[in-house]
Amino acid sequence: MNDSNVTDKLNGRISVVIPTYNLAAYIGRAIHSVLAQTRPADEIIIVDDGSDDGTADIITSYGVAVRYIVQENAGASAARNAGITAARYEWIAFLDGDDEWLPEKLARQTALIARNPHLNWVTGNFFLCEGPIRQDREKLPVDEGKKLLAGQDYFGDYFAAYNAGATGWTGTMVIRKEALEQAGGFCVGQKAANDLDMWWRIAYDHPQIGYVPEPLAKYHSTIPDSITKKYRQPIILAELLERHLDLSAQKGQQEQFESCARRMVQNRIHEYLLDERIGEVPEFLSRFGHILPRKYQRRVRLLTLCPRVTSFLRPLLRWINRYLRIPV
Repeated sequence: MNDSNVTDKLNGRISVVIPTYNLAAYIGRAIHSVLAQTRPADEIIIVDDGSDDGTADIITSYGVAVRYIVQENAGASAARNAGITAARYEWIAFLDGDDEWLPEKLARQTALIARNPHLNWVTGNFFLCEGPIRQDREKLPVDEGKKLLAGQDYFGDYFAAYNAGATGWTGTMVIRKEALEQAGGFCVGQKAANDLDMWWRIAYDHPQIGYVPEPLAKYHSTIPDSITKKYRQPIILAELLERHLDLSAQKGQQEQFESCARRMVQNRIHEYLLDERIGEVPEFLSRFGHILPRKYQRRVRLLTLCPRVTSFLRPLLRWINRYLRIPV
């Protein structure tokens, strides 16, 4: 099936939204990866969130190949919302300014949508790039993703897919503009996890999500001053999870979301036990004890009784994983 036939069956075109802030060292790579798609994007919108490092010069060098929007610094959520509002087409694909797509990304996803026109969003696997001295790795092994799909192009429940590690990430999302607007847009002012907050709100109304098991993009996780690294305060995740525990109950999806929240809390506790934030663990247990297994809570409390001993055991990551029964 050639690209034009896929586009016809898709009955819609794709707008790419790229927010950026002081990413002069990386934005050219991101733009080039979109322009190199075997299935071209129908428009590329770059929202500059008040950069002052030369980002503008790089973006404008691409001329009419991109639509360039400049706004005062207001954060990633506001930048993405501006891009969604400006988008002319039915589908929105997201890419952050410090990441990149692989050439077949849009082709694979538009073909999936053409086969499953009832879907409102699709995502896919990706490479996690952790620096020049570490080899890029698939977020989820391709064969495992195919096994989870069981011969289908999509998962019936986003939260179940999340727990299985098969939900992709922002750079692999393609979503109907209508679904994004229905969810209320990205939450301006939320300092971290604004993408997860959006995906969860979409999932309450559209649980089915398409998934391409082959890697579609590269997520560069070692970029200095990224939002993921900058805002790691426990209170940010705690308040987000508590808000969605309430919202999921209102939407009749409490059981589905609770399993997702439980996994996130356990993984965050695991993270705190293995670095210098052991002192944050008791508060997490207090906030989310109602969704955590009692045996798990007893084991965690035991580890927090003697922080120095737990610190000594940090190198024994596999042992702690087995003890806590936390998948990594």
